[in-house]
Amino acid sequence: MSAFVLMIGITSYFCMNHKDDTLKQVSGMVLSSNDEYVVVQDDQDVIYKFKKEDFVLEVGDNVVIHYTGLLDSTKDIQDIRIKDYTRSPRDKQVQNKQEVGIFKDYYGFAKKKLETMSLEEKIGQLFLAHLPHQNAVEEVQKNHFGGYLLFKNDFSGKSKSEVVNMIRELQAASKIPLLIAVDEEGGTVIRVSSNSNLVEQPFKSPSELFQNGGMDAIKEDTVNKSLALASLGINLNLAPVVDVSTNSNDYMYSRTLGKDTKTTSEFAKTVIEASKGGTVSYTLKHFPGYGNNADTHAGSVTDARTYDSIIKNDLPPFEAGISAGAEAILVSHNTVTNIDSTLPASLSIPIHNILREDLDFTGIIITDDLTMKALDNVSDPVVKAIVAGNDLLIVSDYENSIQAVKSAIDNGTIGEEVIDERALRILAWKYYKGLLYENQK
Repeated sequence: MSAFVLMIGITSYFCMNHKDDTLKQVSGMVLSSNDEYVVVQDDQDVIYKFKKEDFVLEVGDNVVIHYTGLLDSTKDIQDIRIKDYTRSPRDKQVQNKQEVGIFKDYYGFAKKKLETMSLEEKIGQLFLAHLPHQNAVEEVQKNHFGGYLLFKNDFSGKSKSEVVNMIRELQAASKIPLLIAVDEEGGTVIRVSSNSNLVEQPFKSPSELFQNGGMDAIKEDTVNKSLALASLGINLNLAPVVDVSTNSNDYMYSRTLGKDTKTTSEFAKTVIEASKGGTVSYTLKHFPGYGNNADTHAGSVTDARTYDSIIKNDLPPFEAGISAGAEAILVSHNTVTNIDSTLPASLSIPIHNILREDLDFTGIIITDDLTMKALDNVSDPVVKAIVAGNDLLIVSDYENSIQAVKSAIDNGTIGEEVIDERALRILAWKYYKGLLYENQK
């Protein structure tokens, strides 16, 4: 049994069998507040939701809560007994936080940059928008996007020089350098290599590569893919798929390695390590593991797997990728009922807490596309995504998405401070990637 699984077991035992009346405290910042709940992010980026009746707080407040009982980051709503709390005045400056993790050397630069930005510019950094068919340059100037996501049709029929010039024009129009992203998984999901003008042969699926050449072929493919994408100006790949699937009937099977947890973990490690040293970042997906679930593009999906099963079978590839230096992780829209039965994973506080607290992930958390049908019946998904802990939101309807954030700030549901927190990490990532640099105007 791994140390991680053992730790979870011990924690669960004590939660179930011991009443803890010791007075404890947690400190953090109020991210969100409505008529029912207050959401607080602690100093380690773990997020807790409390009943509103226990507090008189405003978004942006720094608070120290004294309580008895046990906080449980895997719960949607905490049931501790709050004894008292103290608050400090609302502070418009970026909150002081422990600067650790993968981007730790770049937060100083990011803070300086953040201080020069308007609220609209900060909000824009949180969005990875679908490239519009028209007026893409004007839209990035207007909305200050963190980046653009390109699809197959954005490359169709174009020459390499046309793609390079298109991306250069977008970058020249943006005050802060853009993330230019694609899903270039290989096999059934190819955006760039579907055009033979850009890549001579389509990139093969992970399973085909592994079958023919093992991890050496995976490594070589990652290097070649990175070079091809970088030559066009693309700097973010929403791959690899590190979901574990060994059943050919699974929806996600053809996009996975098709092997067990141990081999998939080695695959995740290999891709991330092979990507380092270049300009293209890779993204582990779909957290917390897609399993044998149906297509979230088509409708809502309920994942009934047990918590223990997910920990043992699905989290290790993400752990391996994080240990290898993964910069970004994309979260699925599956509703994982044994972790959070109320919201899809992409909008779930307990799901994101697993990433931040249990897996010690300090990089960028990305939502799957918020326009997918799995979220059709969810109200305010953009605001919920920010409150849950996502840094970067994939959207096509960016105008309404940006307005939703502005409205939430205006009505006090979320504060500017949470926008600062998320934008700060995006900026630190861009410095880490070399898109921004210290003396850049």
